[in-house]
Amino acid sequence: MTFPKTIALAAILAAGLGAGAVAQEAAATEETAPEAGAEAMADVTAETVVATVGGVDITVGHMIVARKTLPEQYAQLPPEVLWEGILEQLVQQNALAQQAGEPSKETELTLENQRSGYLAGDVLEAAAMDSVSDEALEAKYEELYADAEPQREWNASHILVETEEEAQAVKEEVEAGAEFAEVAKVKSTGPSGPNGGALGWFSKGMMVPEFETAVMAMKAGDLSEPVQTQFGWHVIMLNETRLKDKPDMAAVKDQLTEEVQRAAVDEAIAKAVEAAGVETPEGEIPAAVLNDFSLLED
Repeated sequence: MTFPKTIALAAILAAGLGAGAVAQEAAATEETAPEAGAEAMADVTAETVVATVGGVDITVGHMIVARKTLPEQYAQLPPEVLWEGILEQLVQQNALAQQAGEPSKETELTLENQRSGYLAGDVLEAAAMDSVSDEALEAKYEELYADAEPQREWNASHILVETEEEAQAVKEEVEAGAEFAEVAKVKSTGPSGPNGGALGWFSKGMMVPEFETAVMAMKAGDLSEPVQTQFGWHVIMLNETRLKDKPDMAAVKDQLTEEVQRAAVDEAIAKAVEAAGVETPEGEIPAAVLNDFSLLED
């Protein structure tokens, strides 16, 4: 039988408070919270001790860090509701940890990995956040879009069937006067069928090559010959085309932010590795040792 490596606060809260009780207590707390609490908070720091377990202090800082890891359904509860559950978790964890004795080799290595992972995450988060500025976003926008040409886009509908014979019959039905959208609703096997086969706007590279080639050779209003792709046979109606100018900066701000942050993170990693220096021993260590869990035994 295996156990989680940390006591789940969510489980403690769920056991102590049913959903209804949580809601009632949260409401009652919000209505009766004393204003004097704001004055008391002025004297509290992250080092303020809230309990001592076997000589080990549990501080407000420990409580806040535990609160930040809560699942969303509990994180939204007011602190007055969460306080006892968080404190109980930390008391139990510390009491049990003090009985653990010397950590195993596997536990020591796990803690080392987790510590370096958390610290690395802090460095990368800081690098990403510090990299975003109006100037950086404008520079990235110019890099990506300054020389961008207007992009051709197509708006098409299609009817997808399994065989060439079915596709030819569909084409002839539409040419005989049937509404393309109505035929698509009845006969198309594709996910766009219920919407009359409408695919909306798309640009180069968004469709499979055979479909794209057929569309690019068409004019608005054209009906294609049957076109085979990996999905089956298509009859395509090209509704219209347009040239789309480069987007406004505001419209791609999220993309620009992601690009700037990714570059900053990559640079931070490269600089850190170079500054630290990396040495590897001579000779080759077989990759198969990754599956030898016995090496972690004391």
